[in-house]
Amino acid sequence: MEANVGALEPLAAAKHAADVAAWKALVERYQVPNRWRAIWQLFDTFGAYVGVWVLMYFAVGISWWLAVPLAVLAGGLLVRCFIIFHDCGHGSFFVSRRANDVWGWIAGLLTFTPYYHWRWEHSIHHASAGNLDKRGVGDVWTLTVQEYLEASRWRRFAYRLARNPFVLFVLAPLVLFVVLQRLPSRGASRRERASVWWMNAALLVAIVGMSALFGVVPFLVLQLVALAVAGSAGVWLFYVQHQFEDAYWERGDDWSYTTAALQGSSFYKLPRVLQWFSGNIGFHHIHHLSPRIPNYNLERCHRSDPLFRDVKPVTFWSSFRLGALRLWDESSKKLVGYRHLESLRRRRAKLSKQHDEARESADDTAPPRARS
Repeated sequence: MEANVGALEPLAAAKHAADVAAWKALVERYQVPNRWRAIWQLFDTFGAYVGVWVLMYFAVGISWWLAVPLAVLAGGLLVRCFIIFHDCGHGSFFVSRRANDVWGWIAGLLTFTPYYHWRWEHSIHHASAGNLDKRGVGDVWTLTVQEYLEASRWRRFAYRLARNPFVLFVLAPLVLFVVLQRLPSRGASRRERASVWWMNAALLVAIVGMSALFGVVPFLVLQLVALAVAGSAGVWLFYVQHQFEDAYWERGDDWSYTTAALQGSSFYKLPRVLQWFSGNIGFHHIHHLSPRIPNYNLERCHRSDPLFRDVKPVTFWSSFRLGALRLWDESSKKLVGYRHLESLRRRRAKLSKQHDEARESADDTAPPRARS
């Protein structure tokens, strides 16, 4: 038997290598950036964003009922700006590294995110997504069922608070973009730390300038509305991309990059208008398989082969049920809600009762000498 297992290991490794070679060949032609498509995206995204701020400048003097809806629209465009920022960080938006860095930095200024620091943290996310042993950087805090049951009362409270929908999708995004992105993470290099401080300085200049143009209160209100909309939408997108029932989580050597991409990253099938605002990032299984594919090629790659097309989509309406999922159950390989804990406790209590009853029955039927 051991000899058979040993013989299967090279075969499994060979099959895995063949699978990797197959998907790499499939995605290769979609990894090539297109200068004109990239330039058009800069125009229809950054140009539209600047245009909305021009409209808000005139609208705020007329009525807040005109200005605030425009700020909501600006928030939607900020999501698209962030996707361009994201592609630049992967070096996929332009062929030129310098062009990616320049436009990535500009997009970072608009989205309040330091370019080099974020790029470093995001690379860790791609290298560890779906790996239970490497959680904690660039992901949503996720505990297994067993970890939750063994946690202290305070840790459970903190976890429930962090996973509360209002905290996760309303408060946390503002804290993330307004506060946390202003501070470098532990472990960041000198360059990444410097990118945080330079971005803070640039933001200060931009805020002072825009406040002088709009007035302090009008600018802050409009900017915070735009950031709140963009942040909430962005965190929701990220949540749906990795927090769904049949997601993929494994430990150690059982973890596979390819499987984590195709099974641990969702295909979020959005209505066309939302797909445009979100920069095609709903094709997240393709993106995690090959981060070198720019957002404007993701859909074409998805449609190119059954390997990608056969991935079960998460639809817009079904995605709202995912907010109730909280914990990873390693036994069933599913993300589950807190109700699962109650059914688990009932099953354990039932098994314990059956075990006790069986032991008592065995004691009662045993010979007197055996009982003594």
